[in-house]
Amino acid sequence: MTPLSQSHPAPSRSRWHHLFSDAVRWVLAPLILVFSGFFTANFVISVQYTWPRTSRVLALTLTVLILSYEFVYKEQLARGIAPERARTVVLYACVVPYLIGWLLMLALWKL
Repeated sequence: MTPLSQSHPAPSRSRWHHLFSDAVRWVLAPLILVFSGFFTANFVISVQYTWPRTSRVLALTLTVLILSYEFVYKEQLARGIAPERARTVVLYACVVPYLIGWLLMLALWKL
């Protein structure tokens, strides 16, 4: 016979998994996307399209797309949420913060 703590390790992983996915959805993804929107808007507004700046923005954009798809959208699907609801989560956790970053940069640029 195995002790109770060894026979049921899945619930602790499940709790940790949900805690981590919620932290990514509510804290990490919005913060990264606000900064990403800010720096992408800075790149577009500044009109200084050098190769180092362009490659940084492309890498940042690719990172944001991967973060949004892998760690927000697919995580919601893995929880058993309908695809329409998962898209809504991506909208509020990823697209809105990205647009806030853009608007913040535009507001600061106008000052």
